[in-house]
Amino acid sequence: MPSMFDTAKKWLVQITEIILLLVALAIVLQVLVGGTLPFFGDVVGNLVALIKSLGDNGVVGLIAVAIILWLFSKRAAA
Repeated sequence: MPSMFDTAKKWLVQITEIILLLVALAIVLQVLVGGTLPFFGDVVGNLVALIKSLGDNGVVGLIAVAIILWLFSKRAAA
């Protein structure tokens, strides 16, 4: 019988996948339509700002990107 933690982990993985799909959809829609989307907002602008802030932080930004990539690769392998 699966434990409560296994069930919670499966739910979190599924929610994360849905959120990533929504972000990808928002990026495509914003590129196609242009401007700010009513439900999603300025997704591309927010991503550019996030990448710029990580780049401005030098080594700390690189470490943060490495951790994020490691987490996503760990999730994809599971």
